[in-house]
Amino acid sequence: MINAGLVEKLKKQASHMRINALKLANASGNNAAHVGPGLSIIEILAVLYGHTMNVNSKNLLDEGRDRFILSKEHGVLAYYTALYENGIITEEDLASFMKTGSAFLGHPVMNRKKGIEFTSGSLGMGLSLAMGVAIGLKRKQLSNHVYVLLGDGESNEGSIWEGFLSAPHFKLDNLTVIIDRNGIQLGGKTNDILPMNHLEKVLEEMGWAVYTVDGHDIEELINVFDSISNKPKLIIANTIKGKGVSFMEHNIDWHHAVLTDKLFNEAIEEQVKENE
Repeated sequence: MINAGLVEKLKKQASHMRINALKLANASGNNAAHVGPGLSIIEILAVLYGHTMNVNSKNLLDEGRDRFILSKEHGVLAYYTALYENGIITEEDLASFMKTGSAFLGHPVMNRKKGIEFTSGSLGMGLSLAMGVAIGLKRKQLSNHVYVLLGDGESNEGSIWEGFLSAPHFKLDNLTVIIDRNGIQLGGKTNDILPMNHLEKVLEEMGWAVYTVDGHDIEELINVFDSISNKPKLIIANTIKGKGVSFMEHNIDWHHAVLTDKLFNEAIEEQVKENE
């Protein structure tokens, strides 16, 4: 039975993160920001940082901390706001997004004192990084866990499929992969570009423990992250690109676009009404 207070706390965190993500996108001006990819993973990051992972402002350099790798680097708006919401980075850090000299750019840049485990930017590399860390932790006989978040379009990459084949072989039960299945990548709908039919069945046959969830449902996410498996775990999270802003939802134009003041105000007004 999930604690109702925990669910409510994480819903509030997700709401704060969505508003802050929109503020960052607006403040970035003509530099634009990857708004849609960030909004689709808000709840996932809220649950990981607010409940699941052993990561906090005091253990960022401890060997026993859990690790998170954002392979889908265009989700930085969710990443940075999750770090802020959980006291890992400051308001000043957050406000520096995409400014000259900032540690918080449009793609993550490794800065472990700020909670960013690895630099990412070239799609398809995050799973290999995560597997290397998971293997290293096992060899050191440490019990901490590695989480990596992939995009569904990114999952077309051959390096990802090498990882899918390899993780069960190395018995990486300390590894959890999340696929943000929002159905849209830069070039269009994922099913039009390179459909991955029967993904769940294929991955189960490879040796993964596979779960499919609503990526915006806090309770479902808590349950699946809390579940125990003796296999590497793969969570397919069905999400909506641009979630929470009506004119962005399912709209490929908002993969990377300028959020003007007018549109920002409309988006914030929707958030206010949603939380009344």
